[in-house]
Amino acid sequence: MLDHLNLNVRDLPRSARFYAAALAPLGAVTAYEDASTAGFGLPGAPQLWLAPAGEAQPLHLAFRAANREQVRQFHAAALAAGARDNGEPGLRPHYHPNYYAAFVLDPDGHNVEAVCHTPE
Repeated sequence: MLDHLNLNVRDLPRSARFYAAALAPLGAVTAYEDASTAGFGLPGAPQLWLAPAGEAQPLHLAFRAANREQVRQFHAAALAAGARDNGEPGLRPHYHPNYYAAFVLDPDGHNVEAVCHTPE
């Protein structure tokens, strides 16, 4: 259903570096970048767009992972890229029995999640 999402950030270069590193384990690449925007997704098909804004309002972004190992890799890559932990990789059975996710706060305070819905 989702075609693309625009996310306002305070520091475009910093956020672009963060998302490039954090989303790499999920197969995303920097699909477009210029001085005023950056787009991430499959090569040639950006779905997450970053643009500068004075004050970014935090939101929740959830990216689908193919398996639990990708969730763990996302979490590690995001922390290494400067994110703050907001929920280590693990099952969240209150959502459903196979909801395996990790949460981080990006440089602008957005809650970013990687989730896998299938058993390991």
